[in-house]
Amino acid sequence: MDRPLFWTLREAFASRHPEHVGQRQRARLADMVAHVRTHSPYFRALYRDLPGQVENPTLLPVTDKKKLMERFDEWATDRGVTIEKARAFAENPEMIGERFLGKYTVATTSGTTGTPGIFIIDDHVMSVTNALALRMIRDWVGAGDIVKFLVSGGRMAMTIAPGGHSATAVAAARLHKSSSGRKRIRAFSVHLPLPELVRQLNEFRPAVLAPYASIAKLLAAEQEAGRLHINPVLVAVSAEGLPPDEYNRIASALKTKVGNSYAATECYFLSYGCEQRWLHVNSDWVICEPVDADYRPVPPGEQSHTVLLSNLANRVQPVLRYDLGDSVLQRPDPCPCGNPLPALRVQGRAAEVLTFVTEAGERISIPPLAFEVDHIPGTERVQIVQTAPDSLRIRLLVAPGVDPNRVWQAAHTEITRMLAEHHLSHVTVERAEESPEQSSGGKYRAVIPLR
Repeated sequence: MDRPLFWTLREAFASRHPEHVGQRQRARLADMVAHVRTHSPYFRALYRDLPGQVENPTLLPVTDKKKLMERFDEWATDRGVTIEKARAFAENPEMIGERFLGKYTVATTSGTTGTPGIFIIDDHVMSVTNALALRMIRDWVGAGDIVKFLVSGGRMAMTIAPGGHSATAVAAARLHKSSSGRKRIRAFSVHLPLPELVRQLNEFRPAVLAPYASIAKLLAAEQEAGRLHINPVLVAVSAEGLPPDEYNRIASALKTKVGNSYAATECYFLSYGCEQRWLHVNSDWVICEPVDADYRPVPPGEQSHTVLLSNLANRVQPVLRYDLGDSVLQRPDPCPCGNPLPALRVQGRAAEVLTFVTEAGERISIPPLAFEVDHIPGTERVQIVQTAPDSLRIRLLVAPGVDPNRVWQAAHTEITRMLAEHHLSHVTVERAEESPEQSSGGKYRAVIPLR
């Protein structure tokens, strides 16, 4: 059952003492397991041999995106949710920002682990996400920063990758329908040429800047070069990781605080960064288990093969002991920042920027998200490889029964249009014969820059 926002806020700001957090985590896990056994045919069968009450996540079988997507209709706890309805909704760009079945949010993933995902998110998840976002901001900024934010009018600029049901695209679409949100919060497309983005940010003058990590790097360089003139209270970086030194460079260039978060479509509120550049897991609402290739626990201080995620808030499409596919390192000792929540670092989510040279000799850098074309109907996976300073090779995996030539033409048109907007019409875009290739870690990199 959904809880009032006040209750969720109270819970978010409750004691973070490890003993108290552990109590809440165990109670929520037991409640979630009982819920899915009652309402999800998939989990009812999967958990049939478990004890009556489960407070220990290691008792649960491991799940992953492929298994869950194959059993989509049985996975959901709402029997009105089906893969046919969800896919039709997700493939309709006009439905971005609308509510699925009148009550849910739909988000999609590009499938870096090999399987694209469709995720149904209920209002309880959004309430927990908002409450934990406030807790995160409280830890990042001081009272003086909050006053500065309010005096500035509370303007916030965010970057989005339009064209699919990503979390940011859905949020931006809903904000656009709100007259108050439209005045204070602006969403800027990752397809916007950098000079135009700089011009619009100079006009908007945001107090909070929430870009993808790769775009934050570019904006820091623009500020250093004297073309960008903004004075944000906070830069909240998301989606892609950066080396610790890069966060320091962004903070120095923009003369502000930089916060980052590690999250996923499967769990928006997974963690948030501290001043020591560690990521603290919101373990009152999340269980994060670093494990080896055989799903055995990896002790703190050792790099894991993958991490198992349990989202203790989503009751319509539960994510329990789910193989997220990221390699993490959990800190073995208390973090110097003083936050008692478990701290980790993630390997394999570094932002990669593609750099080209215009015919006039100007260097142009474009963030990887600008090249995303996974939303094109019939596309299962796209991988873009830069083979030369002026050449891109597009690897496509097309859904069964779909005309690959039609998908290629749509992808080619979108990519060449974006390049033309950046004065890069001379860049060659060729179709690869080979399919997208996995990295040694088992993930599909959407963009592979020139080495």
